[in-house]
Amino acid sequence: MAEFSWEVRSPLERALVAGPYGARGDAGVSLTEIRNFDLVQVMARRGKAADMAGAAKARFGVAAPARPEAVQISDAALIWSGPDQFLVLSKGGKHAIEQLSQAFASSASLSDQSHARVLISISGAKVRAMLAKLSSIDLHPASFPIGAAAATSMDHTSVTLWRGNDRTDGQAVFNLLVFATFAESLWHTMLDSAAEYGVTIARSEELA
Repeated sequence: MAEFSWEVRSPLERALVAGPYGARGDAGVSLTEIRNFDLVQVMARRGKAADMAGAAKARFGVAAPARPEAVQISDAALIWSGPDQFLVLSKGGKHAIEQLSQAFASSASLSDQSHARVLISISGAKVRAMLAKLSSIDLHPASFPIGAAAATSMDHTSVTLWRGNDRTDGQAVFNLLVFATFAESLWHTMLDSAAEYGVTIARSEELA
């Protein structure tokens, strides 16, 4: 009889090997998988965009993003993912789908994406050079400042990309969500793109 396990495992369980990778010396890129997060897709029902916006303001105390941006609050990030829709990224269950269902009961449809996406934080002195190999988006600070977001593609893979707060050393931080089924392939592509700069690979339980 076949044995099955219901243990939840990251799609990067085999591919991610923590430690240095690529060129030796000071690493120019840091790749960190963020684990154990809550992610809920909020999509306005037909004719209910204004009601959804009001419900979001009441729930989170800020307006939901109506254009490509990520809005950070103390315990969550609201990330634009398309017209009249956004993602709620958080930790600890406070903004899990069960907690959001009542707030958006009459205005939006919710979808739990917590195990359908992989979250990767990318930073370092060479982060823009590495991302430029994979994306056509202009990531210059003047064009893609802190809080900017995009629903785009990297190496023909759909991703949600946004810029978080800079690291304490001033280096930019970019976060991306990728569908779990494509995560391992994109991970290897990013490693190949970053290898010449040197890479630090890690896992974390903390949102960047």
